[in-house]
Amino acid sequence: MDMLRRRSTLLRQVRDFFERRGLLEVETPVLSAAGVTDPNLESLATRYTGPGAPASGTLYLHTSPEFPMKRLLAAGSGPIWQICRVFRGGERGRRHNPEFTMLEWYRPGWDHHRLMNEVAELISAVVGARPSRTRTYRELFIPLGMDPHTVDVQQCRAVADTHGLAAPEDLGRDGLLDFLFSHLLSPELGRGCIDFVHAFPASQAALARLEQGQPPTAARFECFLDGMEIANGFHELCDAEEQRTRFEADLAFRGQQGLTTPPMDERLLHALAAGLPDCAGVALGLDRLFMVALGAGHIDEVLAFPLERA
Repeated sequence: MDMLRRRSTLLRQVRDFFERRGLLEVETPVLSAAGVTDPNLESLATRYTGPGAPASGTLYLHTSPEFPMKRLLAAGSGPIWQICRVFRGGERGRRHNPEFTMLEWYRPGWDHHRLMNEVAELISAVVGARPSRTRTYRELFIPLGMDPHTVDVQQCRAVADTHGLAAPEDLGRDGLLDFLFSHLLSPELGRGCIDFVHAFPASQAALARLEQGQPPTAARFECFLDGMEIANGFHELCDAEEQRTRFEADLAFRGQQGLTTPPMDERLLHALAAGLPDCAGVALGLDRLFMVALGAGHIDEVLAFPLERA
């Protein structure tokens, strides 16, 4: 109960942070007729056959409130934020619970660099002042003797072997980069500071726009505290056709891997086509942030009812 009281205090601090900045707090649906296409995420689903049900009878629990929040932005909401429960299948461990609390917010007229500054301000308001450090994805890989933008599969596997890591055989180039990043780089990030990593490979853009350069990179960042990824942010892609192309590529890959292929979110695509304002957005895992603030070593310590007690 003491931990829950402390968590409640932290939640008030987060709400006060956005209240002082004048952002509009919103609520969006947990259930949707469309699921996430990202091959790295698994949407949980439920059946509903009553009035208004989709033809399939399947509704998906959201992995993030991103899509409906972007529809609000396209409708002229201005800067918005929310705290909500989100759901991801197959995720359980020291830092994962399949149902967890996410903080997400969007800033029209901002890019991801400006948003990184606000993320650092929020984190310092919750866990105490920490210096922040910003580096590119390429800079992090330099000590491994590789350029992540030009490296091939064989070189990735050679680096893994050099460090005594057995990389799964079914991983492609991006999967191997993620494997090396998670095992060799991220555990040391955010130690005594707030670490931001940006300029990811274009192939890992997700819902971010691309920054022109040699090579082009994703206008995306990740934030780390105490070796944990805390937040993932984008200078948001506003091009509906490009987003559709990415969704279609995701679904094709999911099919090749034997994963479920949920319907893509046509309502989001229509909102992008109607005009999403130039904006930056970020999703931040509040349970992980609270783990750092409260000195917890396991996510269960900051939850009233983790999965096994739900």
